[in-house]
Amino acid sequence: QVQLVESGGDLVQSGGSLRLSCAASGSTFMFYNMGWFCQAPGKQREFVATITSGGITNYAASGKGRFTISADNANNTVDLQMSSLKPESTAVYYCDAEGRTVEGSYIEVWGQGTLVNVSL
Repeated sequence: QVQLVESGGDLVQSGGSLRLSCAASGSTFMFYNMGWFCQAPGKQREFVATITSGGITNYAASGKGRFTISADNANNTVDLQMSSLKPESTAVYYCDAEGRTVEGSYIEVWGQGTLVNVSL
């Protein structure tokens, strides 16, 4: 069984920076997409950024120029560097990964989330 564990969420002032990290563990697998989503109180989960195993990145418009996603394929980790944070970025941030097990089965896994709280 594959698990994703996020870390790095914290309380930060508006304009500040945070780095979120996500590490996968458990069964042997190969991810071809890893990414971050966020869910603010009372809202639906939203896309933040993704990165493929080939290094192709995609960002939501709200994070372009301020967020950077990076991955270490060998260790199945994905990070999200966030800068110039705004109060509207306050949310629980979830790590997501899609890939295949060594048996060839499709797998998608979500982490439990890490809270980012941006104060005025």
